[in-house]
Amino acid sequence: MTASLMVILALGTLGYVWIEGWSYLDALYMTVITLTTVGFREVQPLSRAGQIYTMALILTGVGVLLYIVTSLARVVVEGEIHEALGKRKLQKHLTKLKNHYIVCGFGRIGEIIARQLKRARVPLVVVDNDDKMMPRLEESGYPFICGDATREEVLEEAGIDRAKGLVAVVASDAANVYITLTARSLNPKLFIVARGEEVGSQKKLLRAGADKVESPYEMGGRKLAQTILRPTVTTFIDLAMHEGVELSMEEVNVSADCSICDRALKDTGIRQQLDLIVVAIKRADGEMLFNPTPETQIQAGDTLIVLGLRQNLEGLERMVGQ
Repeated sequence: MTASLMVILALGTLGYVWIEGWSYLDALYMTVITLTTVGFREVQPLSRAGQIYTMALILTGVGVLLYIVTSLARVVVEGEIHEALGKRKLQKHLTKLKNHYIVCGFGRIGEIIARQLKRARVPLVVVDNDDKMMPRLEESGYPFICGDATREEVLEEAGIDRAKGLVAVVASDAANVYITLTARSLNPKLFIVARGEEVGSQKKLLRAGADKVESPYEMGGRKLAQTILRPTVTTFIDLAMHEGVELSMEEVNVSADCSICDRALKDTGIRQQLDLIVVAIKRADGEMLFNPTPETQIQAGDTLIVLGLRQNLEGLERMVGQ
């Protein structure tokens, strides 16, 4: 469209230079006022050939100019309509979310968390106030809100009252503390995991209401140290936790009305029927039982840490009604 406009301006200018012998500036001025139908008087009186040329320029040039203007208007209007429809669709999706996770911050860590949750088919919404992140979020397909996660109205828009958990992983520890305080006040039952890097930030985040505080640098350093000290163990754990492999380690919650509740581990069929290994059991009061015996009683509210094939783990999840 820009090329077409430049061509018609150039041809109009050259025509007046050749026919009337005007200067390039006068010829360009005459071309512009003719194409825009402003109606100013001619720069100089026109010859008959100039008059015929002006009529031809009006019939062709104005049509081209109108086409360019309408095309630009259509692009703008369609873009605004598409954006409005996209926002409406997103808002409609957000109102339906329930038991989802809110990921505050879409940096390197936030993107990894969002990707893992999506692979596990866990509903989520991302909150980030950096406009530069919006194209990446749109391309990734994550439901997202462009806003400051420390503000109550933004978290409310993300459905925090219906959310299951929140992950605060913005770059600033102070912002993570404020996000945690705000989220805890809006939903006391929310499970909150926060990122803390500076010395002393862990205590502040826990006091603010975080259930778990993790430092990416500490986790990375610990993982590297274990790779050096216990390479085989680290490889096995990585294999068990890696997405897309048959062997997997999962946690399974035991509800009060499931078939294995109030039964000894040996009588549940977890090992015999599903060929799964119960590595540990976490009681409802937080007590952790490692390598439970066959006589260990399964209770309502327990969390089973189980190792085995992915399809067998899915069978156990169906057994307990997850």
